[in-house]
Order: sequence, then structure tokens, then C-alpha cells
Amino acid sequence: MSARSRVAPAVDRLRAANPYAVDAALAALVLFAASLQWMFPDEGDDRLSWQGFLLGAGTAVPLVWRRRSPFGAACAVSVFTPAMAVHHAPPPDVLYGGLVVLYTLAAVAPPAQRRFMLVGWLVGTSMTMTHKEGAEPFEYAFHLLSCLSAYGFGMLARLQRAYTAALEDRARRLERERAADTARAAALERATIARDMHDILAHAVSLMVVQAEAGPVVVRSDPERAEAAFDAIATAGRDAMTQLRRILGVLKDAPVEGGSARLPQPGVDALGGLLRQVGDTAGLRVELRTTGEPRPLDADTEIAVYRVVQEALTNTVKHAYASRAWVELLWGEAELTLTVTDDGQGPGGRGAGGGGGGDGGTTGHGLIGIRERAAACGGTARTGPGPGGGFRVAVTLPVAADRKAALG
Repeated sequence: MSARSRVAPAVDRLRAANPYAVDAALAALVLFAASLQWMFPDEGDDRLSWQGFLLGAGTAVPLVWRRRSPFGAACAVSVFTPAMAVHHAPPPDVLYGGLVVLYTLAAVAPPAQRRFMLVGWLVGTSMTMTHKEGAEPFEYAFHLLSCLSAYGFGMLARLQRAYTAALEDRARRLERERAADTARAAALERATIARDMHDILAHAVSLMVVQAEAGPVVVRSDPERAEAAFDAIATAGRDAMTQLRRILGVLKDAPVEGGSARLPQPGVDALGGLLRQVGDTAGLRVELRTTGEPRPLDADTEIAVYRVVQEALTNTVKHAYASRAWVELLWGEAELTLTVTDDGQGPGGRGAGGGGGGDGGTTGHGLIGIRERAAACGGTARTGPGPGGGFRVAVTLPVAADRKAALG
């Protein structure tokens, strides 16, 4: 164990102790040290008298209040120290009380007080030394350098305390910023999960409602078609449950049920299955067109493509009364343009939005979700009437190489 590691616990215990007890012990030590010169005098010097003891006590006792009233304690010591020196003549060998108050003032007092006291002690020490007959130059230098050294150590203590306070403040600010970042990340994750769950449930429920409405109509006249409708409802429900488990898997560290690893979120490659499901379940003919060379996409952009198509087709099934829809992927050098168009009733039709604008009702949550997904990936979304009727959703998303610049 190094010397520094052994000293540090002792210093911490001293700082944690009662300040009055510590300063009282320091005052007693200063009084004892100041009295040694006259308790054991050189040949020809007077021994310690009761007047000298009182004057010596005047240089030590005020140190008990050096933290509560540093300038007042310094003034008291500054009065008694020259008085003791004149009374005893010669002056004390070491200005113990003066060194303590100079250190204290340099460490805690305002600039004007500590500078005034430093100058006063330098001048007073020089004048007090004149009472010592035959004083050598080195004695003047010793006393003056002692005062300057005590003041310098106090200034070092002040700087160290300020540096420590700055580090602690910085640590607190970093902790607050880290907590704020964590809260923002959690809120963003919750919003993403909420959007995904909205899209999954809206899509699945819409398909199941369409089939459930058709089932009673054909259950007697065409049992096989009714059976297919119920199978479609079950398929849509199972698919929704699978996707919900996949999404909710991000909320826990354990693997999903069955011990397998979490499945990836659906992306561009899963669009074919989505379109087949919509066609088989809702009877909507959907055509997928791809133009250009596919480019790499970030994982969240892949999910956004899938969810935008899912939301747009869900609204087409629920509100547009369309028979056909077209999904087009136009790959460019820096961006992907995704377009979903239908041949339904358009914005003026029932459901207030046609194929992609109905938003799951009249609340507009679907369109808002599409815009938020596009913006989160650094892209844009436009919705409105299609060029040949119906409704059109157009979303532009940056590819992986340009997404950072788009978000910036």
C-alpha cells in the first residue's frame, strides 16, 4: 500500500469530523508550539509569564472560529501576535497562528480580505523583527517566506476545491444528460412499438372484419367459401400474433417463446407475402412493381417500407371499396420512392380517405403514422388523389449511404 493510499482515509476522516473539535485541537497545538520558546528559554531569556501565556493564547484561541469567521479570527491573531512579540522581545521563532490564518484566508476568504491580510502580515512581520537585536537577514527571509508559503498553500487548497467542485458538477450534468438520453430513447422505442402494433392490429382486424362480414352471407349457399373465410380469419390472427410476439420481444432480454432467437422485423423482402395475404384474405388484387436496382436500407427503413405498405393497403380494404391496388418501388441512386395507389372512391368516398387516406377511421392516425415513419428515416410522405382516381400514398426514403445526411 502506497503512502498516499494510507494518508487518504485519514484525510477523509479528518474532513468528516466536527469542525469545531478539529479547530479547537489545532488551537491547542498552536498555543503549545508558541509557548515552547519561553517554556524552555535559551540562556538569559525570561521564562514564560502569565501575561505572555495570555498573549500567546490570543494568537491561538481565535483559530477555533477560523472557518465560521475567518477574517475576524485573522484580525484577532494579527493583534495579539505583535503584542506577544513586543512583550517577550525577541519575537517568536515561528508565527504559528499567523501561518494558520494566512492559509485559511487564502483558502476561503474573498480576494480583498486575503490580499489585505497578506500585505499586513508581510509588513508587520518585518517591523516586528526589528525588536530582535542582531537579527540576521536569513531570519527576515525565513519569516517572510513562511508567510508567503502559508498563503500559497491556501491558494492551492482553494484551486483544488474549485477543481473538485467543477468535476462533481460536470459529473452531475453528465448524469442528468445520460438520464435524459435514456428517457428519450425509451420514449422513441415506445412510440416505435406503438406504431408497429397499430399497423399490425389495424391490418389484421381489417382483414378479419372483411371475412367475418362475408362469412354469414355465404355460410348456407357456399359452405366451402365460408370455410375459406374462417380460415382467412384464423390465418390473419395467427400472423398478427406472430408479428406482435416479434415486436414485444424487444422489450425483454430473454428469447421468445419456444427458446428460439427473436425473428427480424419484416422488410422489403416480405412485401410479396403481405400482398398475397391481402389478396387471399380481402380479395383485393395487388400488383408489385419494382424499377431500378435495389439498394441497401437500414433496418428501421426496411421496417418503415413494410409498415407503410401495410397501413396503406389496410385503409384501402377498409374504406376505398377498391378492386385493385398497385405498389411501386422506384430505386434511385440516393433514395427509394414507394408509391401505393388504388382504384377506389378516392378522398371524397366513404371513409374520408380512400385507399390509404382513411387512417383507420376519421382520426387521421394512419396518415400521421406514415408521415412519422418517413420523417424518422429522414424521408418525406405525400398523400392525395391518384392521377387516375382513387387514392395515392407516396413516400421517399434515403438509402443507407445517404440516410445520415438526410437526418442531419
